[in-house]
Amino acid sequence: MIQGKWFPQGADLSDPISVRRDVFSRGRDALDDGAQNVVVYLDGVPAAAGRLWWEDGAFRLGDIGVSAPFRGRLLGDLVLRLLLFKAQEHFAREVRLRAPFGTEGFFARLGLREVSRGESETEMMIPGEEIDLDTCRACGKKDCPKRRD
Repeated sequence: MIQGKWFPQGADLSDPISVRRDVFSRGRDALDDGAQNVVVYLDGVPAAAGRLWWEDGAFRLGDIGVSAPFRGRLLGDLVLRLLLFKAQEHFAREVRLRAPFGTEGFFARLGLREVSRGESETEMMIPGEEIDLDTCRACGKKDCPKRRD
């Protein structure tokens, strides 16, 4: 069974940090005190996670990752959608993230677009009013009933 769970500021972050350690080899950091974390569980095991925080007039997404044994099951997509949904709930004017090179296509499927490029990552953003969780913008199916052209 797949379940999602939110961890607000001040919560025990053992599960989100366990996924972060597994995927990014990093533990707790200064952002954790002001971020909301989400974890997706597969059969009760923390499988994927990400976080959302407010910075410089925009919501930021970060540390979106799926532990190796659980990859290929669309759990990363679910985490991204949960984070964007939470930003929508807070009437986000815009949502930004720093995508490591090579991962931009994953985020572009839900409408995030390149703003600038750094040495190892791409700054991406989507205006809040353009967040669309009902469909995948990169869907190649011409006859998909959910596709909006």
